[in-house]
Amino acid sequence: MSGHILVVDDEVGIRELLSEILTDEGYDVHLAENAEAARAFRAQQRPDLVLLDIWMPDTDGVTLLKEWAGGGQLTMPVVMMSGHGTIDTAVEATRLGATDFLEKPVSLAKLIDTVNKAIKRGVALPRRSPSMDLTALGRGPVIQELKKRLTQIAGNTAPVMLLGEPGCGFDVCARFLHQPGAPWVEIRDRARLVSDPLSFLEELDNGTLYLPDACELGRLEQKGLDLLLDRVEGSGARLVCAASRNPDAMVAAGEFDSRLYYRLSSLAIQVPPLREHREDVPDIANYMLLQLLEEGACPVRRLTTPAMNQLRNFDWPGNLPQLNNVVRTLAVTVLTSEIDAIDVNRVLAPMKQAAPAVAHGIPLDIPLREARDAFERMYFEHLIQKEGGSMTRVADKSGLERTHLYRKLKQLNIRHGRRLDEDL
Repeated sequence: MSGHILVVDDEVGIRELLSEILTDEGYDVHLAENAEAARAFRAQQRPDLVLLDIWMPDTDGVTLLKEWAGGGQLTMPVVMMSGHGTIDTAVEATRLGATDFLEKPVSLAKLIDTVNKAIKRGVALPRRSPSMDLTALGRGPVIQELKKRLTQIAGNTAPVMLLGEPGCGFDVCARFLHQPGAPWVEIRDRARLVSDPLSFLEELDNGTLYLPDACELGRLEQKGLDLLLDRVEGSGARLVCAASRNPDAMVAAGEFDSRLYYRLSSLAIQVPPLREHREDVPDIANYMLLQLLEEGACPVRRLTTPAMNQLRNFDWPGNLPQLNNVVRTLAVTVLTSEIDAIDVNRVLAPMKQAAPAVAHGIPLDIPLREARDAFERMYFEHLIQKEGGSMTRVADKSGLERTHLYRKLKQLNIRHGRRLDEDL
């Protein structure tokens, strides 16, 4: 047989004995004396099998297994080992993703049979990278606070609206709220919301209905979603939607139905952009790099500390997709196994040069007329939102005649809703 096996055990005698036996069987064996050493090894490469002791002094094996599962690194078979095994522990390890369980002392025949079967099982499984989860999104205070807020509403079935910038991790948060084992239905084909909105119920049952960006819906699609929500609420299923624009401004401008918006946002959670938890960028980049290694998309690569510092200091206006593209480019194009700061600067330099100077969200490297229009658009959108769409109050606050105001809004291509009480 052939394959790479990682043996994790704090007893040196057991490690050496297992190494000797498995090497004689034709396996390539790497030894780790504790969870810390196992983490470091797993961060660099994916073994074909892990033999993992449960009782270790620094971190127990079940906790390490849980870390790998939560961080998307449990993509290989893991056989748990223990001299104090209990049925409860075996069941917990299996639930977390362990392939098998060996009780010490392990007989030679049992060890070889279990290892061979686990290796074959791992080879038969497709090497697909798992989706990023909330653990992979970071462990800093900002993400920990986000996790706490999501945990508080996880058992609730009321609609949830996730607010933030494109690419900040809406799908990761939605998956965190999703109940394991329940159906996951994503609204990708928005045309179905017009033609047959209730068709989404056929596969939903008591699962999660996820809408990637509610702000992209047209008026007819909003009506279809409103009808669908009537059937979802109270059914045991849950609607989770994302919003990458300011929904309040869209409501004030007449672009989004106010009743539907307030139904969708009965629970609203702000998802931070990457620049607001930049301390997590090195860990996220390492996670993305590991996924590329898992896919076989690149040779073994390692980000050096200076490289990670360069990634941390960038603002990432494109958030997670932009970081993922940079990591992929680095992994595929570097000429050595180490990705250094020079490599990162090479890839980021065009992005830094392309990023225009900005003041209050308005690019400064544009003609004066465009900058003035951008400011006026932002100014009037703010007033419309603040005054609840009342054109009378907007005209009063801006100091413009009503006819002049409407002409200005049309010139700036700002849509607005007229309130029945706007002249009161």
